Amino acid sequence: MRQVEELMRIQADEHHPELRAALHQLLGAGGKRIRPTLGLLVGNMLGADHGKLITLAAAVELLHTATLVHDDLIDGALLRRGNPTLNARWTPAATVLTGDYVFARAAKLAAETDCLPLMRLFAETLAIIVNGELTQLFTSRGVASRENYEQRIYAKTASLFEMSSRAAAMISPVNEDTVKGMQNYGYQVGMAFQIVDDILDFTGEQSEVGKPVGSDLLQGLITLPTLHYIQNHPSDPDVIHLMDGKFNVERESMLRLVQSIRTSDAISQSLSEAGKYVDEALGALADMPVGIEKQALEDLARYIVDRRL
Repeated sequence: MRQVEELMRIQADEHHPELRAALHQLLGAGGKRIRPTLGLLVGNMLGADHGKLITLAAAVELLHTATLVHDDLIDGALLRRGNPTLNARWTPAATVLTGDYVFARAAKLAAETDCLPLMRLFAETLAIIVNGELTQLFTSRGVASRENYEQRIYAKTASLFEMSSRAAAMISPVNEDTVKGMQNYGYQVGMAFQIVDDILDFTGEQSEVGKPVGSDLLQGLITLPTLHYIQNHPSDPDVIHLMDGKFNVERESMLRLVQSIRTSDAISQSLSEAGKYVDEALGALADMPVGIEKQALEDLARYIVDRRL
């Protein structure tokens, strides 16, 4: 991971000093680095070339970083992980251009793996992420649909987890069945990860998550805990306000609804669903080579549902 961090940090060394400062700020803000860790574990388990694997891991994390830059600007977020975002101190134009630059460097690193199918996968994944953001921006607010939710969390999170594990297998000396198995593992872990994030949006504290509790619901975005609560309490007046599209004008009602969900069975129901995805991920690992990497991938899957802020 130190090699991955170093490779990411040098991506702006020969360019504008503000870009260097911005990239160092973004990378210095921390983060769990789960996506590159996932790729490194899969690649090492399957015998991938070390240099290509480091390059791939850096490309994946830079792609993720670029999406966060644009997400923070779209959401008007001034803090991430307790640190000021780029748009807290820069103009929107400078923030967008910095995100674009990081996207470009991520694509360059992906190309340096010299694997054309991987480059195609990289581009397809970026398109899925952007399309998901557009869908959320224009058509997802106030929509209480399981299908809509699953499509959103796949685009937002699981697609990049899926790409990380699949791409690492693609540059390894393995057959197509193994590549598909690792793709499935990444998908399942990614879906579980986002469900737990959506649970923590209700159960975490504002000082810890860096945003108001229930912030998605306050913006009209209905996640799995809310879906379960709606199903369990369809006659709740606050649910009726939400379903009538009044999340913008009935803020007190939405704040009550957040607290109701926070203390309801919807949380444990959602966590149970995340656990099912984790079970599927563990099943995808069953036939993989035994060793410390496989054990770490199993531990990573279990960590998804055990993590707490």
